[in-house]
Order: sequence, then structure tokens, then C-alpha cells
Amino acid sequence: MRQSIRLKLTLLFLLTIVLPIVVIVVELPAYYVRSIKEQQSSLMAGTLAALTSHIETYLDDLDRMTVTPYFYDDVMRAMKLKSTYGWNLLTPYEQFEAGQTLSSTLPNALKNTRKDILGTILLPMDGSVYVSSSSNLTGAVENFPFTKQDWYIQALRADGDVAFISVHDQDYLNGARSSVFSVARLIKDPDTRRPLGVIMADADTVAIERMIDGIGLKNGALAAILDDKGKVIYASGPLVGELRAQLASGAGYVHAPGDDYHVVSKTIARSQWGIYVMFPETVVRRQLDRVYAVGIWFAVGGLVVALILYTTVSHWMVTPFKRMIQTMKRVQRGDMSAFYPVKGNDEVAQLGASLNTMISRLGELIDREYRAALGQRNAEYQALQSQIQPHFLYNTLNGFIGLNRSGQSALLERAILSLGGMLRYTLDKNERASLKDEMEFVEKYCELQQMRFADKMEFELDFSPEVYLMLIPKLLLQPLVENAVIHGIEPSKSPCLLRIQAHIVRSPEPGGNGDYLTITVSDNGIGFDTGSGRSGIGVTNVRERLKLAFEHAMLRMRSVPGEGTEASIQIPLKDVMRA
Repeated sequence: MRQSIRLKLTLLFLLTIVLPIVVIVVELPAYYVRSIKEQQSSLMAGTLAALTSHIETYLDDLDRMTVTPYFYDDVMRAMKLKSTYGWNLLTPYEQFEAGQTLSSTLPNALKNTRKDILGTILLPMDGSVYVSSSSNLTGAVENFPFTKQDWYIQALRADGDVAFISVHDQDYLNGARSSVFSVARLIKDPDTRRPLGVIMADADTVAIERMIDGIGLKNGALAAILDDKGKVIYASGPLVGELRAQLASGAGYVHAPGDDYHVVSKTIARSQWGIYVMFPETVVRRQLDRVYAVGIWFAVGGLVVALILYTTVSHWMVTPFKRMIQTMKRVQRGDMSAFYPVKGNDEVAQLGASLNTMISRLGELIDREYRAALGQRNAEYQALQSQIQPHFLYNTLNGFIGLNRSGQSALLERAILSLGGMLRYTLDKNERASLKDEMEFVEKYCELQQMRFADKMEFELDFSPEVYLMLIPKLLLQPLVENAVIHGIEPSKSPCLLRIQAHIVRSPEPGGNGDYLTITVSDNGIGFDTGSGRSGIGVTNVRERLKLAFEHAMLRMRSVPGEGTEASIQIPLKDVMRA
């Protein structure tokens, strides 16, 4: 069955149709997802590059505002005066003039048309505060601890370089917004490099929000800007859980309680701020589900069509071969009339026609061989039987001569009558006889021999009624009996007993397959040495006739010198026919 054509067709079907469909259904959506993600990443990388450029330009605008004091000598001079003890030596007018420069001249220089730049705050080293604003701010909060603020400390640490300040509360101004991001710088004396004050420009996060909106985020995508410490500057949605920490670590794929996100990021070189755009996996999964649905329907449809084609083709190919096998099995069982119905003119039909021709010729050949073998078997059987009859008559007539010479005319007459009955039995054309008739024939033969040997020979016949009607080859037992009389009893100097028995031996095997018909011819004559290879004509004939009549029958000879001889015939009971 493992090498059947249907199995090979099934394997071919799986390899050429099912496997490719499965691969397509599995691989195509995965390729589609990779393609979507690559396209998203590619498009967003270009968008982020433009967005980064806009933000850097915006930060440059803020940076330029923080270096404005360097461009005005009167502003620098006023800040130098405020940062030294010479301030107290100035006349009130000079102090007023310096203060006026910082409160009016500088704000006029810092005016900017961009509304999203909220303004600046200048903190000279003497602790004074100067606010320049494009909005309606009322000034700084009184006694606010500016020097303790993180953004102030960052400006000092930058030591004259720009410091980008993350989102923080504008709590140092009255009426200010809740959160802004800023650019701060420490103003230093160009000559002595001595600190003169800190200036900080504040920007509204609305500017970044507008820039992010320009990206055109869709399908639940999120955008976020984190500073170099991972603090949120802007986020288009809440960054829940550890999402912010995952973004700050530079992960390309982040996990959130509600969804997972694929991340595209870019770093602003000047400020080291990171811009992150996150695409939710649920959107990709929905698209993938649609692709899978289309793929599954395509696969199911393809498989149904392929299965129909496979069933049709396999039935068309395999069924004729099955019928041929059935025809061959009928021929194997001996039915030479088996015929394969040929339909069409294809190769299978030609093979069927050749099979029919072969069966026809094989039947003719078997018939010829069978008739020849049967004729040969009958000839051999008749030849064996003809060998028995002259041999038997020769020995019997010799016995009659002995009776005549001894003057026993009465016994001779009885012997002649017995011989007549035996001849009628032997001349019967039937090749087989019932065991009862065979035993009666043997009994007449023993009577003849008993008349010849007088008191020297006794015989017994023992067979049960259940074996009466069983058919055996005619004259099968007479050669064995004759062999016992001539070679066992006649040479003996003491009286001998000849026993002929026929019984059924039952086997413990279920079904009766081990049951045998056993026929035994034994005598207590002189016996012989079985190792000498001695075998008479009668024994040889019986053995050959048994082989022709019963395939599984056996003839065993057992003899011990001085004790006697036993010939045992075993025929399977299932092979023995009844009359």
C-alpha cells in the first residue's frame, strides 16, 4: 500500500499544489506586513528628516535671541555695570539710563514676528529681572528663586554655550502658560569672560504641535519628542506605563498596555532631542487579517478545485489498475474465465487488452499442461497397479502349488474360491475403494496365507465403523500385508501374529486440521535392519501411490531384528473422501 499509485499521486498533489498554497498563504501576508512596515519607515524617515530640520530652525531662532545682547554695546555696558560694585557708584541718572537700556532697548531688539516665541527673560548677576514678552504678561513673580531653577543651573553649566531646556512650568512669570520649552545661555564679558547674567527665550509647545500635525499621523499613530534625559517635551498622546522609558532606550518596537507599536525615530543633532513616531500594531494586524482572509478564501477555493481535479484524475488512473488487480486475483484463484472490460484506446486500455490476451493464452497453456500431467499421472497410477497384480498372483499361485503338493485338496478348493473373489475385486475398474472393502480383501488374502502356513500364522483386523466409508487407493494395503507375510512371518521358526488396524487420531488443535487417518500393518516376525536400505517392490509401490493420491500422506517403516516390523500410513483426515 505504501507504494500504491494513489499514494504517489497524493504526495505529488501535496508537493505541487497544497504545499505551494500553504507557503503562499503563510508567506504572502508576512511579506505584505514587512512591505507595509518598510514603506511606513521609509516615508516616515523622510518626513522626520523634514520635521527635524523645521525644529532645528526653530531652535536656531531661539538661539539667536539669546545672543542678541552681544550685538548691542549699550546693553553689554549696562550688564557689566550691574554685575560690578561700580553700580553703586553710578549717579541715579546713570543707573536709570542703564536700567532703561535693559528694559526697553533690549526688548525692542528681541521683537519677533513669530507668535509661538513667547518672549525672553534676562537675569543680570545683581538679581534684577527683565522680561520681554509678545503676550500680555505682567512681569516676573516677586522674590522668585531663579538661581535655584534647573534651567538656570543648566545655563551656568553650559558656560556661554546654548542650553536647550526641556518642557517646564513658566511659574516665574505672572499670568504665564503652564508649560514651555526654552533656550538659555550664560552672557559673559567678551573681554574678561566674567559672567554678566543669564538670558532665556521661551517657546510655546503649540509650535511643535503644529509641526507634528503637518506629518499627518493616521490610524492611531503617536508622535513624541523626548529630551536628552528622556523627559517628554511633546507627545500627541499619553505615554503610559514604561512606554517613555522604552522610547528613550532607542527600542524599535515598544509594548504598551493597550497595544504594541513599531517605532521610527530621529535625533536632533544640536539639542540631542529624540523625535519618535509610533505605529500601532493593531492597524497592521487589521490589514493583515484582511490579507489573511483573502488568502484563506483563495487557498480554500484553490484546494477545492485541486481536490476535485485530484479525485477525478486519481479515480481515472487508479480504478482501471484496481480492476486489473481484481482480475489477476481471480485468475490466481483458478478462474480462467476472468475478463477485464476494455474501454477507450489509451495506454491503460491497451494494457487491459494485453492482460486479456495473456489470460486467454495462459488458460490454453494450463489446460494443455493439466491434461498432459493428468494423463501422465493416470498412466503412472495404472502402471503401479499393474505391477501389484502379477506380483501378487505369482506369490498366491506358488502357495496353491504348495497346497496341491501337500495333498490338501479341501483347503486348495477354499483357497481357489477366495482367490476368485479377490480377482473380482482387483479387476474392478475403480481406482479407489472404501476402507471396509479393502479390509475384506486383505482378510481373504490373510486367509489364503493362513491356509498355507497352518498354525504358524495368526492375523487380526481392527478398524472402527467411522472409517468404513473412507476412500483409499485400491490394493494399497495388500503389498504391505504381503511384505509382512513373506519377509517377516514365513522365515520365522515360531508362530507369528499379523495385525491390521485403522483408526482416526484426533489432534488437540482447534478446527480439526491435525486429525489423521492412521492405518497400521504390524507383525512380530523376524524383522530387519532399517539401516540396510532394504525396501521391497510392494513398499516402494505403496509409497509412490500415496504420493500421487494424497499430497501430505506419509508412510513410515519401523523394524527391529528379532522383534518384528510395523508399517504405518498417515493420511490427513481432511484429504480423505467418503464413499
